[in-house]
Amino acid sequence: MKTSKLFVIAFAAISINACAQKPNVPEKVNKAFTQKFSDAKSVKWDKENETEWEAEFKINGQEYSANYSTDGVWIETEHEIEKSAIPANVKQTLDTEFAGYKIEEAEISETAEGSVYEFELEKDKTNMEVAVSPDGKVVKKEVKTEKDEETND
Repeated sequence: MKTSKLFVIAFAAISINACAQKPNVPEKVNKAFTQKFSDAKSVKWDKENETEWEAEFKINGQEYSANYSTDGVWIETEHEIEKSAIPANVKQTLDTEFAGYKIEEAEISETAEGSVYEFELEKDKTNMEVAVSPDGKVVKKEVKTEKDEETND
């Protein structure tokens, strides 16, 4: 019984310590983020890979994510949008080229090259990621397999 209690206490202490550790965000990245998003709240950082950092944050209650290279160069900002905020020409492209697909998620992705609308679509057992430019052109179409879905969870 004592062993069980000690195990629970030790596990809790390790868990709390692990959650409390913050990633060591490079100064250039943090500075560039603060300059671009000075009104960001509840910022949480994760290292995406060896060359990229991602911040998840809120502005005026809206959830955003922004990615930066390790040398502080802004790469992309994304935020979800309501289906009602999808422009008519983008919606028309979805209705025409992806008839029968249900929109599971809609986002705006902003990069130095411009903005695109990104969608997760579903029809029967087919899941697809689609990006559409503001003028209604499909710029990316990728069918996701069950294996892809498992690695993203």
